[in-house]
Amino acid sequence: MAKAIQLRVWQKEALAKLEARERPDFLAVATPGAGKTTFALTAVRRALVARQVRRAVIVVPTQHLKHQWAIAAEKFDIYLDPAWSASDGALPSDMHGIAVTYQQVAANPKALRHLVRGAFVVLDEIHHAADSRSWGDSVRHAFEPAWLRLCMSGTPFRSDQSTIPFIRYVGDEAEADYEYGYGDALDDRRVVRPVYFPRINGRMEWTSPDGIAYAATFEDPLGRTLSSQRLRTALDLDGDWLPAVLTKAHRQVLHLRQQDPWAAGMVIAMDQDHARGIGRMLKECLGVHAAIATSDDPHASRRIADFAEGRDPWIVAVRMVSEGVDIPRLRVGVYATNTVTDLFFRQAVGRLVRMSGSLRRQFAYMFIPDDVRLRRFAFGIAEQRRHSLRKTDAKDEGRVEVQAEWKDDLATEAAHYEDGEQLSLFAPISAVALDETGQPYEAGNLDIDASPDSAGDIPDLVSDDVSSLAAPPLPVMERELTADVPTPAPEPSPAPALSPRNRRRKLREDNSARVRTLVHLTGKGHADVNWELNRRVGIRRVTEATVAQLERRLLAADRWLQKLI
Repeated sequence: MAKAIQLRVWQKEALAKLEARERPDFLAVATPGAGKTTFALTAVRRALVARQVRRAVIVVPTQHLKHQWAIAAEKFDIYLDPAWSASDGALPSDMHGIAVTYQQVAANPKALRHLVRGAFVVLDEIHHAADSRSWGDSVRHAFEPAWLRLCMSGTPFRSDQSTIPFIRYVGDEAEADYEYGYGDALDDRRVVRPVYFPRINGRMEWTSPDGIAYAATFEDPLGRTLSSQRLRTALDLDGDWLPAVLTKAHRQVLHLRQQDPWAAGMVIAMDQDHARGIGRMLKECLGVHAAIATSDDPHASRRIADFAEGRDPWIVAVRMVSEGVDIPRLRVGVYATNTVTDLFFRQAVGRLVRMSGSLRRQFAYMFIPDDVRLRRFAFGIAEQRRHSLRKTDAKDEGRVEVQAEWKDDLATEAAHYEDGEQLSLFAPISAVALDETGQPYEAGNLDIDASPDSAGDIPDLVSDDVSSLAAPPLPVMERELTADVPTPAPEPSPAPALSPRNRRRKLREDNSARVRTLVHLTGKGHADVNWELNRRVGIRRVTEATVAQLERRLLAADRWLQKLI
């Protein structure tokens, strides 16, 4: 291993249970930010070193997570190909495995079934196997021959849609072989941040699909359908509720940046158009450039990675950042989506919990509509936080208990329209954020409603009576570069060595460029030139070549070119 990996206590316990298992299936449920990836890669490495397996297959929900896992695996000297496809043929002998999405599995389970025979399979966020019946069937067919199936999730889940392959159930609840919750992580300190939930009320007006006009605040009791319409109205881009909440959340980011210059915020939007509209809103109302990450953008993974390493204050996404993505500098969130399920809510909140840097006091804030369903989800998380912090914080003893209505079991958690509702006839009219007195929000006077979490309960929540905030301090390096005294230009540093994954990608790109040149100079077709270069190196296809073989193929192409020039 390139460097020693310090395992947390829960990771050691889970690893011991995994290695003592009696079945080829193991479900580990660990709160976001706890280190599930480190746990899984440690287990994979130990199995590879012991020669219990020769291959590893990582299955994830999104394209971006394939690359995130591949990068993390390199720290363990494990080399995964995130660009693998079913048409690539055999895996190069210098690769330990591949990273694929659940969608890829559903598209061609047969190709994976052949590859995973006797392999170590990690099914990350395994609940995605229940997204459709065909996905679950594909996962079962593809991974039945595996030596071990390590299933993981960031939060407990139910069989609300369909039973998930390789999971044991007690009633409707998935039974974990090892569970490490948010409260456990808070107890252990320095693992996750405490998250607080400022709730914003509002008065909404809309016309339902049947043509009836409605007006209600979040305090008014409504049925499922009207509650969903009220929430959509609040989140409408043309209303006043969303700009008010974004303003409040942005002030919180600026406030945090006085101590943590890289602190950032995240908005979870309803859909791609909504995400882009929020990006425009941040620009026009607050003068803030926001990174936009949507699934239809081929460069979304690059945008997320750049945001994670950069200093932009905001990122707006639909689902690409709500699950699994590791951006420790996120400390403020705005829940601006009408997806209302406990699982999705917890996954979104999980983006804010990961500790970063050396600051001892790190709090996170998820601004939410004051919808009764979201209150209930927030209360479940807040109670774990309070139980943990109460041990060392006497002030917690006086906290207000949740209202009984928040514990009511709703008929459903879904906020999507069902039963043939005609969305085209639904029309938001207005949405206004309200302060604690029920008056319309005015700039500099947006208060937060009662627990969880009230303004009095939330530590370090910026007050709206501050008319302006100082710009966040620059990091030391940037302060030096912008000082009046000229700073000598630094000596150029050598280019960092490419990782095996990036070196393989670069060699494939260089080989493709040489082939195009040879096609132009020789008049031969691409297939003929590729066949000749493969013959000279002794490989069947480029996708099966090791790094060494790609280097020899590039050298063969250069020698061929030298004879032609």
